[in-house]
Amino acid sequence: MPITMNRRKFIATTSAFAVGAACGGPVLAQTANPGMGPFTKESTAEEVTRGINLTGKTILITGANSGLGYETMRILAMRGAHVIAVARTMQKAVDACATITGTTTPAFCDLSDFASVAACCDTINAMNIPIDVLICNAGIMELPELEKVNGIEKQFVVNHLGHFILTNRLLDRVKQAPQGRVIIMSSGRYKNAPAEGIQFDNLSGDRGYDPLTAYGQSKLANALFAQELSRRLENTATTSNSVLPGVINTNLGRHLPAWKQMLSEVIGWTFMRSVEQGAATTCYVATSPKLAAVSGHMFFNCNPITPEGPHMSDRALATRLWDVSVELTQNYL
Repeated sequence: MPITMNRRKFIATTSAFAVGAACGGPVLAQTANPGMGPFTKESTAEEVTRGINLTGKTILITGANSGLGYETMRILAMRGAHVIAVARTMQKAVDACATITGTTTPAFCDLSDFASVAACCDTINAMNIPIDVLICNAGIMELPELEKVNGIEKQFVVNHLGHFILTNRLLDRVKQAPQGRVIIMSSGRYKNAPAEGIQFDNLSGDRGYDPLTAYGQSKLANALFAQELSRRLENTATTSNSVLPGVINTNLGRHLPAWKQMLSEVIGWTFMRSVEQGAATTCYVATSPKLAAVSGHMFFNCNPITPEGPHMSDRALATRLWDVSVELTQNYL
């Protein structure tokens, strides 16, 4: 059956899709900060790292086998870094590394399986090398039905708690680097979190589940985690920042409703950016010499921004999230 749509409805529908798609990036006020650079949303990962030599540095990336993670690995390895490519299975990691020019090491962990995350960290710690940059990139989005892991909603587990364990178990290795960096992938959809920010009394999702709200909650958790970690790293040479990649059509959107996926294929070119552009901010924050002492910020379009909404300035919420995360993962920390 053909779809008929007048101009006004077309604009309204595409706008609705834009704010609900993959890793939506809001237009936010930029902040006066030493991290301000010359790059824009049109810049690519290759452009923002041009002239940077990463020889001798080790960078770990989760979700390195596809999408933004793969492009980030490709660029950073091309610039000379040794990239530890973490994927959900060893075969995915091996296959991804086999297509990369540069030095890579495949590793695997299932972020929904805390024992798997701990085992991965044990393997990496046994390498006995500093980690210059830890990039928590992997994630899942808008699961159509409520799924739980250990009684907790799965998006919160995979996107936040799995990375919480990974980061804490590898943090000493990052601190061993001359200037270690932790980068947490958030999303403009953090604004779709519940009104209270984090529903600590409904982390199971049993009291109500909406795919986008749950995704927004997990992305807010990512940003709050990066912010709280930066405070705990004060007076060290290690930094922690969060990143918004913008709207990109990757397999992260595989669980989106069919209508969103259809619109992505038909009119996504009008507002989406390429994978090469989407990976730019992560690569910039990972490598720019200007950011050696910049911590506790959210970056979008390769520049620090002032996050919208009340929750990103709520230190008590970030501290409580940290404490609850410890409680939920303490057997694996």
